[in-house]
Amino acid sequence: MKCSTTSADLFSISELTREPGYSSKILEALPRLGDAQDAEEAVEQFRKTLHLMGADAGVFLSVIRDDATRTSYRSLLACDAQWATEYTKGGWYAHDPWLRHALHNTEPVRGTELDVRPEEEAFVNVSSRLGFASSLIVPAPSAAGMSRVAVMTMGSHNLRFFDDAGVVATRVVARALAMELNRWLHRTIRQELLARSGITPDDLVLLRHEEAGHTSKRIGTVLNIEPTTVDCRFQRVSAKLDAPDRRSAARVARLYGLL
Repeated sequence: MKCSTTSADLFSISELTREPGYSSKILEALPRLGDAQDAEEAVEQFRKTLHLMGADAGVFLSVIRDDATRTSYRSLLACDAQWATEYTKGGWYAHDPWLRHALHNTEPVRGTELDVRPEEEAFVNVSSRLGFASSLIVPAPSAAGMSRVAVMTMGSHNLRFFDDAGVVATRVVARALAMELNRWLHRTIRQELLARSGITPDDLVLLRHEEAGHTSKRIGTVLNIEPTTVDCRFQRVSAKLDAPDRRSAARVARLYGLL
């Protein structure tokens, strides 16, 4: 019986990328990930796609900054469970060189190309032991810029796996994988916010007016209601989104894909 290939069986990624149909198999698998119905299915599809790419582990991390004081973190983990435990215990959201790279760059890089800061060394050392001895860090840019940052990192137990010319072909499909993960997460958090907040289509109409910079008087004229009624409705919408004011509510709605 033929055994499936993992990076532990390969000297470098070039051996895998030379196999017939390498890219096409991965691209065919991506829509199943983006269309996954829940997190469990998304992680399973993530694992399968990483396997096709020869990786042993993978993580997808997303950060949304609602405002200057509120930040939310989401992740999909296809790696050793101990990695997540160590990440949380170490408070490494603030000392994660992968996220830092994605915050300021859109290009994928190998882990060996990162300029690791002293406070990030513990993260790198633990990650190396838990499936990321060699790594490829792939930002997933969004239209929200630095307010919504996401990054996928692929890992291998093979220390030099991503450090040869074969990474060029992998970088292309890895970008597609990162964006499909981003698409799945964006859709998911949008659905969660809609269900949790009870935002209605009429509420979204108001938020679009606010995003366009319209005053209560102008909105009232368009909707045939009094400006004071507009203000009251904005107060209710802001409360639904846990936002301090209408401007912040429109920002939250945009960041989470409601607008």
